[in-house]
Amino acid sequence: MMLRPSFNELVDAANKYSGQEEPVVESRYSIVIAAAKRARQLIDGDEPLVDPKGRKPLSIAIDEIYQGKVQILSEDDTADID
Repeated sequence: MMLRPSFNELVDAANKYSGQEEPVVESRYSIVIAAAKRARQLIDGDEPLVDPKGRKPLSIAIDEIYQGKVQILSEDDTADID
């Protein structure tokens, strides 16, 4: 089974919507962690930012990242929030 979007497409989309010159996402690991965290938020009751269409939380999270509805922050940006 082919995954759509691919990891490369997700990395490109995440960096495109980050608003930063340097890429925020450079590895598949970053995408996996971000999607898992967002899926957990959805499971815990957060509203989806895209049409869920009966899909599972992880699929929704991936779609949100791909559409730029959820942004992945760098470690430096996360430290600024704390």
